[in-house]
Amino acid sequence: MLMYPKETGKRKRRKHHPPSILHPDDGTCYLCRRLNNVHRIHGNLEEHHVFGGPNRRISEENGFKIKLCPEHHRTGPEAVHRNIKSMRLLQKETQRSYEKTHTRKQFMELIGRN
Repeated sequence: MLMYPKETGKRKRRKHHPPSILHPDDGTCYLCRRLNNVHRIHGNLEEHHVFGGPNRRISEENGFKIKLCPEHHRTGPEAVHRNIKSMRLLQKETQRSYEKTHTRKQFMELIGRN
């Protein structure tokens, strides 16, 4: 028995965010496919928010996220946290994908930069 039981009816509401607008959650690494044309299923993928920092919440709410293998996320020479070219590639492709259904003005209002 709990010493201080929770009040009934007050549960945390979990937000259900949309899936990635760039690539389906099919077990493949986005950059393995994009840069190397490798469609291997990875057992361990990490979620990367394309626009991080103050825009991380916006990335989560709008599907600006992708699944990456650890090598392309953190550890390898093409990793988005180590290689500015890889990061810019993801940001450009995310913007291009978003602007298929929205305007550039709407993107600028969300992210604040082009």
